[in-house]
Amino acid sequence: MNVHYLQHVPFEGLGYIEDWLIENKSSISSTRFYEADYNLPAVENIDALIIMGGPMGVYDTVPHPWLLEEKQFIADCIESGKKVLGICLGAQLLADNLGAKVYGASHREIGWFPVKPAEESKQLSWFYDLFKDQPTVFHWHGDQFEIPEGGLDLLSSAANNNQAFSYGDNLIGLQFHLEVTRDTLSDMLENGASELTDAPYIQKVAEITAREANIARCNAMMAKILESWLDR
Repeated sequence: MNVHYLQHVPFEGLGYIEDWLIENKSSISSTRFYEADYNLPAVENIDALIIMGGPMGVYDTVPHPWLLEEKQFIADCIESGKKVLGICLGAQLLADNLGAKVYGASHREIGWFPVKPAEESKQLSWFYDLFKDQPTVFHWHGDQFEIPEGGLDLLSSAANNNQAFSYGDNLIGLQFHLEVTRDTLSDMLENGASELTDAPYIQKVAEITAREANIARCNAMMAKILESWLDR
């Protein structure tokens, strides 16, 4: 399995996903848009695409003109029937490509908060089973997506009605970070310190780090999603 991933900033990489892909003997390649010499592969040379997060928005094409090239590449992957998994900004880019609106959320959401299955998630039984007890997951986002027309609304949280969606057999978008590890969490806290303001759904650093025990379960859920997504 040839898996390519798109990375937008140095501090939001694959995290646990890299461990899982290596363990499952996948071939991994990447495009790092923050590097001057980034390049994108030929679509026919990959089997699956993973789009990572970042602090920019899907609409920030003036400060980040590479977003236009990235959006076209995602569209080409969708058109070619590739498997595409979007995480945080990646999910927003996927939703945008499918015609859904992406905009600033009413509440920024940073920290550990539970997610709740939507009724439609029962149509994707393995996904519903994974989230039916409303697990606590790690969030870091200020924008939100609407569910693409024809997609399944999978999860919500107290701060955000739309936390995950699927579209057909190949496309999944997750607003939150199941790939988080202690190292990536530390990197995000260091690089995103200015975003940790006093707000209803933004936790303090001490509160976030005190809940690192949640990481193991998040990674286990990430493994199940990767397995089910790539086998569909």
